[in-house]
Amino acid sequence: QVQLVESGGGLVQAGGSLRLSCAASRSIFTSLTMGWYHQAPGKQRDMVATITSSGSTNYADSVKGRFTIYRDNAKNTMDLQMTSLKPEDTGVYYCAGKMGFTWRYWGQGTQVTVSS
Repeated sequence: QVQLVESGGGLVQAGGSLRLSCAASRSIFTSLTMGWYHQAPGKQRDMVATITSSGSTNYADSVKGRFTIYRDNAKNTMDLQMTSLKPEDTGVYYCAGKMGFTWRYWGQGTQVTVSS
């Protein structure tokens, strides 16, 4: 089992920046594709960004050019740098780990609120 713990959420004004972090409990992290998901109030959970074990990244169209995903396999951590934040970025952000074809591991989520 891999435990994922997010941190870094908070309240920020539109146009501002936040950096989210995710810490994994086991070194198996290095072999997982990792990702960040966003769940806005009353909506489904959607992929924001993913990063493979080798560092290949993928972003949702809505965040391209504004968000950057990083990982540090030596530290078992993954970050999401968010800039030019918009009110629609508000919601809970979840760190997730993919094993095979399944997003198997999830953190508890961290709240991001962007005020207009």
